[in-house]
Amino acid sequence: MKLTILGGGGFRVPLVYGALLGDHAEGRVSRVTLYDTDADRLTAVARVLDEQSAGVPDAPAVVATTELDEALRGADFIFSAIRVGGLEGRAADERVALDEGVLGQETVGAGGIAYGLRTVPVAVGLARRIARLAPHAWVINFTNPAGLVTEAMSRHLGDRVIGICDSPVGLGRRIARVLGADPDRAWVDYAGLNHLGWVRGLYVDGRDELPRLLADPALLGSFEEGRLFGAELLRSLGAIPNEYLHYYYFNREAVRAYQKAEQTRGAFLREQQQGFYARMQQPDAPAWTTWDRTRAEREATYMSENRDVAGVGERDGSDLESGGYEQVALALMRAIARNERTSLILNVRNRTTLSVLDADAVIEVPCLVDANGAHPVAVSPLPYHAVGLVTSVKAVERAVLDAAASGSRTTATQAFALHPLVDSVAVARRLLDGYLRAHPGLAYLDKP
Repeated sequence: MKLTILGGGGFRVPLVYGALLGDHAEGRVSRVTLYDTDADRLTAVARVLDEQSAGVPDAPAVVATTELDEALRGADFIFSAIRVGGLEGRAADERVALDEGVLGQETVGAGGIAYGLRTVPVAVGLARRIARLAPHAWVINFTNPAGLVTEAMSRHLGDRVIGICDSPVGLGRRIARVLGADPDRAWVDYAGLNHLGWVRGLYVDGRDELPRLLADPALLGSFEEGRLFGAELLRSLGAIPNEYLHYYYFNREAVRAYQKAEQTRGAFLREQQQGFYARMQQPDAPAWTTWDRTRAEREATYMSENRDVAGVGERDGSDLESGGYEQVALALMRAIARNERTSLILNVRNRTTLSVLDADAVIEVPCLVDANGAHPVAVSPLPYHAVGLVTSVKAVERAVLDAAASGSRTTATQAFALHPLVDSVAVARRLLDGYLRAHPGLAYLDKP
């Protein structure tokens, strides 16, 4: 089985390859093609994978290329993890927004809109190319904003593109462990959009254990999201929000913390990864250990400003484990390729799952996965507080898609103005002007 990774020079590629190294079953991935537009980054990551696979006799062969058509032909699965504009673009997204007094996070608020406007045209081009050169391939999308990009690609690939994210999986596993349950046996009732969802129940042997968690302040204070949001808010919601909802529920505090920080998250990652890739230019540098040390620092500093706002300090060791997006990707590939039926929280087209959205809207919900793809399961209706956010943010996503297709600046401005975390149409106009100056790739927005 052949896997192609778009964005193959990306820093997190060794996580995916590590998951493949642990898969020894029949029908496993035997060849991994890394595609990237940056040959130096490709070479660096290929070095890491070479050291990573040392001593593994059946390790998947690795091929690196800067030729897209070569990478796509013959692929059974295509993993998309591109970053349009690089970390330089992310840092600019954050700074333009913060200068206007609004959040500039990569996928939430103004920063997410700017990133989407840059990324959607490229993702659509990839989807069209895949439909022509690899029509039978399954596309697994991790490119952010994951829900928005998956919806853009689904207009050309239908249900053969599936979005993944490690946040809801990690949240569900943390809750299960706190409750003394086996995370692999728990059913997580989760619904929303990517980076905008809530755990409304956690079922073990048919019994919902979430009320027990919400009633116990000590248990709520024993894991990341409980400390981040606080017991009072979680009990009032009757649910555990995805960590990214901290940007909505504590927006003023988050913006202030990011404005006071020495550097934005994007700027930190840009400098960190520049150091890593520069080190990989040295032939004697230990590739795997250098990468792993850099990864550990990256994980430990994740959402540090939000934890400062909540007064919860550094991340506990038990919270450093994410849901493992690479494990989600592997489980998804196994289920489809081998018909190993499983349940996963994924980004898929809504159909009739959430009645407040249309059938083509991409949502993030539990799905049953088999050889025919991912099928969203029925979930209980969203509470009104969630309906408001979900429908508002979906309207923003649709405006981004429309602007990307039409090149309309008016529609792009509307996307900013409609977002719940942008509090003024005048600010929305200035945001677009700022992003147009910062990103030459947005020059396609040249129509009224």
